[in-house]
Amino acid sequence: MPHPPERVFRYLADPRNRPEWQSTLMSVRLEDADAEPRVGLAWSETTVVGMRARLEITELVPFRVLAETARMGGIVGTLVLHFTARSGGCRVEAEGRMSASGPLRYVAAAAARIAGRVAAADLRRAGRVLSTRGPGD
Repeated sequence: MPHPPERVFRYLADPRNRPEWQSTLMSVRLEDADAEPRVGLAWSETTVVGMRARLEITELVPFRVLAETARMGGIVGTLVLHFTARSGGCRVEAEGRMSASGPLRYVAAAAARIAGRVAAADLRRAGRVLSTRGPGD
């Protein structure tokens, strides 16, 4: 992304920004609407198809690592974003995993197969959103 890691990290770490850049997301509701991103911060998301998930930040190393866990029914997903400064901006690498037991394991496996492409597209979208704003926004 053509933005410094500090700016990208702050934007992606704040769940309130997610509906702007996450294509599958309709809304976000934080338990504490004024809370700053921190380990343990929890929120609920509603997807465009009406599914609800509960998410929580599990690791936050400013400007370097952001990790979260999502629970939707019997499916658990983890996402870790790694931020690396580059000339003229930063690189954001995403790694994720989805798991479930019983019949839901097939749903989790299918979702995991497309999640990488969706995450990459969403991160590109986040970069475009940041490009439309001033440096302090």
